[in-house]
Amino acid sequence: MTLFSKQLSIRWSDLDPNFHLRHSAYYDFGAQHRIEILENLGLTLKVMQAQHFGPVLFREECVFRKEIKLSYTIIMHTKLAKMKPDASRWTIVHELYAEDKFCAIITVEGAWMDTQLRKLAVPTPSIITDAFSVFPKTDDFESM
Repeated sequence: MTLFSKQLSIRWSDLDPNFHLRHSAYYDFGAQHRIEILENLGLTLKVMQAQHFGPVLFREECVFRKEIKLSYTIIMHTKLAKMKPDASRWTIVHELYAEDKFCAIITVEGAWMDTQLRKLAVPTPSIITDAFSVFPKTDDFESM
């Protein structure tokens, strides 16, 4: 199974007045990593535009455990926690570690939207189910 991990570089602009990672930066890192993963799996923005579909989020939540500071080396692991068999709905988690300590977990729940009809849709291109089948799963992965 593939492992989707990424080392993050914290920028000065990612900090808040308390000199640790601002809360919204966590979400930005998660979104960027999801798009990079989809691109690597062949779900490029070009493919999504041509096939008239795109991801839509219903919920995005971060639970903060330890603060992250500018000098820390951050590793993000991204995994699939839940998915319907047709890949129409899914939950992805991002685990952030600094200095080998668990710092935060971001959970996103989403689906696919037909960008022409502007409605939720079951993905018809097999590229979506193929991509999500190789996505690393959490230990407690659940088929919905």
